Amino acid sequence: MSCMLRRMGVLVALAIGMLALSACDSLRAHYVKHPSNALAPATNTASARYIRSELDQHHDKSGFRLLVRSTNALMSRIALADHAEHSLDLQYYIFDNDATGRLVAQRLLLAADRGVRVRLLLDDINVNDGIDMLDALNAHPNIEVRLFNPFHTRHPSWLSKVTQFLLHPRRLNRRMHNKSFIADNNVAIVGGRNIGNAYFDAGHGTNFRDLDLIAIGPVVKEASHAFDEYWNSEYAYPVTAFPSKYASHYDLAKLRVDLTREARTFAQSDYAQSTLEELPYGPSADRAGAWFWGPAMLVADQPEKIETSRDHPRLRIGPQIKTMTDRAQKEILFISPYFIPGDTYTRYLTGIASRGVSVKVLTNSLASTDEPAVHSAYSRYRRALLEGGVQLYELRPSTKMKRKSAPGTSSGVSLHAKAIVVDRQLVFIGSMNMDERSKLLNTEMGIIIDSPALAEAVTQFFDNATRPANAYHVVLIKKGSPHAGRMQWRASDNGKPVVYGHDPKTSVALRMEVKLLKLLPIEGLL
Repeated sequence: MSCMLRRMGVLVALAIGMLALSACDSLRAHYVKHPSNALAPATNTASARYIRSELDQHHDKSGFRLLVRSTNALMSRIALADHAEHSLDLQYYIFDNDATGRLVAQRLLLAADRGVRVRLLLDDINVNDGIDMLDALNAHPNIEVRLFNPFHTRHPSWLSKVTQFLLHPRRLNRRMHNKSFIADNNVAIVGGRNIGNAYFDAGHGTNFRDLDLIAIGPVVKEASHAFDEYWNSEYAYPVTAFPSKYASHYDLAKLRVDLTREARTFAQSDYAQSTLEELPYGPSADRAGAWFWGPAMLVADQPEKIETSRDHPRLRIGPQIKTMTDRAQKEILFISPYFIPGDTYTRYLTGIASRGVSVKVLTNSLASTDEPAVHSAYSRYRRALLEGGVQLYELRPSTKMKRKSAPGTSSGVSLHAKAIVVDRQLVFIGSMNMDERSKLLNTEMGIIIDSPALAEAVTQFFDNATRPANAYHVVLIKKGSPHAGRMQWRASDNGKPVVYGHDPKTSVALRMEVKLLKLLPIEGLL
């Protein structure tokens, strides 16, 4: 009887799912998709001439600026879009249809009006709320929008999404997590930030602490090559592959009016006014100022990674990251919001620590994470890491690391930066978390740089984030204490030490939720 009921349940679910699918616009069998490649680097612009003068002094090296301030990160993108004269190529996991997302969209539209070719490649998992805006942008003759690994319906309902996940779990569970913003093939921004309020300190809820790099030099051409591979891959679909019933009431003309009005309102906001105070510190890549220089290599997973049923190291960047960390002689700093080392990587890290190398990890605390399920998996390895000599720091959900130039409305902060520093010389900054999802399921990218000066700047970010006022230092109580072997979370409030015996600033209900999640076999999906 139970077997029959299960079969009936499956049939009912499939029938409901098919009904949901039939109610939506489905993917066309035939559509136009022309291949295209990055345009040659601009040479006749003021920005290009400035960059060339800088590169002439640093042969075969790339130059970098570290974007720590969220407001600087936003204005850098705005400035690059405003100064672009030939091309803009954007690749993102999330492009929110909110104030900052629409501000970036408005600048892309203005650039296209000037004759700039704009290519926008987005992962499809999060675009449902913004598809009308994307459809309208795509109507501009100089803008083309493509969606990576899409659902087979446009405007899918919740039930439709669930059904499609059930029917195609292996494909739809694999996402494009890459993030890059390339202007005139001369300047690129690569790092951890998506496009949206929470990534630029403009949200009313929790905002993310993150890192990006502005890059010039040979590594930009590598970023453009990686973009082209994704743009022209079989997994990237033009938005015109989906019939849209909505373009008639939200067309390009209406979008243009709406974005202009919203940009004007944004410019008058407290956020924008506070950002003006930071502009002298050099938000854009064509502003004179200091650069970090060094040999650099862009690393990017191959698009085919989303189709593999087994692990193929040649398709992913993990082996290149490991080659970098294998070189450690004195110290490795890891920054990862989602840190799930698994048994193999736990042994790897504790093995490095056993050689006398200082291994330090900054990740989210349970109170600051936006993914309790991820924290449940991380907590499985916390004790083994500590026993093996790895030092763990967990970001506090306070606002002490917020920007100081204006009062904010955020309820707290959450770590989103992904970086590695080896021996204060080698640096990786990119989109890759240290978990199984980044390793095997999502596609990722980043830049590896040999630059002691840049390494020192990222180390300063780490040191600031791990101060007792900003992070909990997780330790094991030493022998001789009645609580020997237990974990403690140490921090300071107003300069006074505080100690916790469990995940701080969390409710009993949340801690119970994490314990229950630890019982589920979901680690490979996180």
